[in-house]
Amino acid sequence: MAVTIQIGLSIGNSRYHWAWFLNTKFQSSWDTEYLNIDRYLEFIPIDCQRIITNKKLEFDRIPIYLVSVVPSQTEIWQQLPQVKLITLADIPLSNLYPTLGIDRALTAFGAGNIYGYPILVIDGGTALTITGIDNNRRLVGGAILPGLRLQLRSLCTGTAALPEIILPPQLPPRWSDNTPGSIASGILYTVSAGVSDFIRDWQQLFPASYIILTGGDGELLTGYLQANLYVNLVDKIRFDRDLLFEGLSAIISRY
Repeated sequence: MAVTIQIGLSIGNSRYHWAWFLNTKFQSSWDTEYLNIDRYLEFIPIDCQRIITNKKLEFDRIPIYLVSVVPSQTEIWQQLPQVKLITLADIPLSNLYPTLGIDRALTAFGAGNIYGYPILVIDGGTALTITGIDNNRRLVGGAILPGLRLQLRSLCTGTAALPEIILPPQLPPRWSDNTPGSIASGILYTVSAGVSDFIRDWQQLFPASYIILTGGDGELLTGYLQANLYVNLVDKIRFDRDLLFEGLSAIISRY
């Protein structure tokens, strides 16, 4: 069997998210800042580079499967002939509306492939998104709100006296006697309560469904939610960093 390498690139609002695949199977992922298109080879993991060298594969012939929610970045990367743009038409889910983010759709598809349908996915990225898919692989709907760090940053940039704080590893005391603690309490308890309410409503519709968190702040958000949910819901929650690339693996295996 011939050895093939594929590269996945998901362009988010603040960073590039990368992965490599061996014969379409997901291997590992990494993140970078936005960078020039001629520099991505510098960041490919050593084990991937070793296979490329040993098998005498040509770097400029290795396909890059692009998932992007930033149109200006999409245009830049499509200059490379090996780039293949993934669109909603590639995702085998139904009822996807035209402006649904490709990252949300692909992440939900990846979650369903791994954990089964129905599935609820909560992505703690720059935007915090909630996406529900039913047992027929049909989009039920979801919600979008500013992500945790974006909310923290907005208080700092939109006011004269409030500082930007670092997300704590666990929920802080609810009743704070200082400004940084008050900011953490206000945002984290409010977001946790709101997302928990979505989860409880989803569980009433689909009691057997898993709730999968992902994204840069997904692991922190998982801990916040587990501290804020009823005990019988906690066991249904999982954190999985690479849902999008698991979904992409299933898509590129069709090419």
